[in-house]
Formats: sequence, C-alpha cells, structure tokens
Amino acid sequence: MVRPGSDPWRLQDVKDSITLVECDLGDHSQVDARLAAARPDACFHFAWYAVPGLYLHGVENLSVMQASIFLAQRLASMGCRRFVGVGTCFEYAMRRERLAESDATEPRSLYAASKLAFRLLLEQIAQAREMRWLWARVFYQFGPDENPRRLVPTVIRSLLAGEPALLTSGQQERDFLHVEDVASAIGTAGHSELDGVINIGSGEPVRVADLAMKIGAMIGRPALVRLGARPNDPDDPVFVCADPSRLMSTGWRPTYNLDTGLTNTIEWFRR
Repeated sequence: MVRPGSDPWRLQDVKDSITLVECDLGDHSQVDARLAAARPDACFHFAWYAVPGLYLHGVENLSVMQASIFLAQRLASMGCRRFVGVGTCFEYAMRRERLAESDATEPRSLYAASKLAFRLLLEQIAQAREMRWLWARVFYQFGPDENPRRLVPTVIRSLLAGEPALLTSGQQERDFLHVEDVASAIGTAGHSELDGVINIGSGEPVRVADLAMKIGAMIGRPALVRLGARPNDPDDPVFVCADPSRLMSTGWRPTYNLDTGLTNTIEWFRR
C-alpha cells in the first residue's frame, strides 16, 4: 500500500511478486475499501511523516498518528493476525548505557511523542481484539539512497566531490546499522513469536568522529573531514545505543559490519 501518485521505484525489483495498492491513510473510506478487498493477515506499518530537518517537531505527526490508530482499529476488527509498527529510539529516556526495551521512555519531540502514543494505543487495541503486535524501535540506519542531508551521505558526497565535510566534534556515540540489515531485522522479528517492543540496532556504539574518519580513509580524503567546524548541539544525546538481546534471540544476525556497510554505501554513491 503506497500513497496515491507516489513513485514506487524502490519496489521495481519485486513488482512482479506483489500487488501494489494506492491509498491515502488519512481517508477513512479509502482505507476501509482497500482493507475490505485485501483482508490482510498481517500488517507492517512504515508510513510516517519523515521529512529530514522538519519531521521532529512537525504537526503532521499528529495526523499520521490519528491515521495509524484508525488503521490499527480497522485491522483488529477484521481479524488481522499481526500488526508490526515501526517506532524510534527517540522514544527512550537517554542514558549512557545501552537501551533495553524495558527502559523508561521520555520523548523530547512531537515525532517521538506521537510514535510512543501510538504504540501505547496499539497495545490496547490489539489486546481488545486478540491481535498480536510488535513495535520495532529503529536506531540509526545508513545505506544506499539515504537522504543527502543525513550524516553518512553528507560526508560521502562531500568527499567524493572533493569538498570538506564540516562536522561537529563528533564525540557523540551512535548505533549504526545498514538499511538492508534494518529491513531483515524487522522482517525476522515480525515473523517471530515475539510480541511487544523490540530494538532494531547493532548494539555496537561508534563515535561519529570515528565513523567520519573511516569514510575519509576509505575514499582517500581524510583531510577533508573537518571535525569541530560546526558547534555541537547541546540537545544532542551523548550516547545512543541499543541492547539488541531480544532481536538476537530470534537468531537474526547482521550481514554487514560497519566496514562492509560503508563500502557498500560509498560504492552506491559513486555509481
């Protein structure tokens, strides 16, 4: 199910094995009609407002939350067996330790608060109708076709163009996972017997400075990585890393490490 008029080019490789349905999730009559026709056994729900630079505090989050609640209600009422929603690590109260699913939440943006609110309501909707639910909290992903305003493509594109990559001090530590592994982790968890919240991350914290210098070395232009050229954001958490024990309990393992993931991503941007 995709937005009306959107370009589903990312689905070209699998278009012959899927049925593509256009639907505006904000249009309840459209949602009802599409669901009545499809009668889905399971739903993987990825749709959210995610425009880089705008999504954290955009009021659009409220509309998507409301549409998501309606979607979950309708699916539960028609006997959908499984609902997999995609959350964010920003739902957590940040601390200098790996974050486990049982840790406290403290969203500090409308985006994170809307995600968390939907998760709480999803649990109640699912329990009332005996629909199994899973909430995949994604940490930091990277890979081919990532938006150029985000960290990894910013560094790669700048260096490939022979321009400096102007960064903060880069002392922040983050949990990075290649997008293909993010997808396979959500798929594996969704098809597992697990219910509730599950972290989608590597469990391996990496300093942003080390990540940037690694990209610089791979491209052969480390001198163009300018750490400290931009001020640090005082609201930026110092440490964000998942405890992926629940995910690992399914038998899932990443296919990329940081080096092979960055190599894959750099080569994609070169092409």
